[in-house]
Amino acid sequence: MLIRHSTPADLPAIHEIYAYARGFMKATGNPNQWKDNRPLTDAIIYDVKHHQSYVIIDNEQIVGVFSLIFGADPTYDFIENGSWKSDLEYGAIHKIASSGKAHGIFKTILDFCQTQAVSLRIDTHPDNHIMQKLILQNGFSYCGHIYTDDGTLRLAYQKDLIKPNSHSRSRRPLLKQASASFQDVSSC
Repeated sequence: MLIRHSTPADLPAIHEIYAYARGFMKATGNPNQWKDNRPLTDAIIYDVKHHQSYVIIDNEQIVGVFSLIFGADPTYDFIENGSWKSDLEYGAIHKIASSGKAHGIFKTILDFCQTQAVSLRIDTHPDNHIMQKLILQNGFSYCGHIYTDDGTLRLAYQKDLIKPNSHSRSRRPLLKQASASFQDVSSC
């Protein structure tokens, strides 16, 4: 599988994947996380424009999509019933979805994201038991509850890839170099 930045030409396939994911979530007991056509088209376009959206390609087809966002995420400013593992600069993984046509999408995303940041944060809806299991199986620690901009509760997780007292607090200078290599190679 290959990972590359999403482009405007990818938008029809991205929307199709999110529609499939909404149906899958509803069928597996998670009808509320992406109701009302979430993620919203404006948010998807924003991520594409700002090079925060990525697609996963398998057999020349887009089979997955996600966003990796750097900088302070306002929804992560307040956490209750716990605390973040560290205050390292982090990448926030959002809007993960699969077409259902390939296996190992989450692992492929995580392998890529781990080359981009010293710490990763992710959140999911309390009803999304499949994602909760994947997150915990891949080394994330549960940290507490956060709330989205519309006030919806989310379960928050973090995975530090270096020790918090390390001198290297950011992998951002490596971002362009690593992104280029994942366009060509990202096998799982």
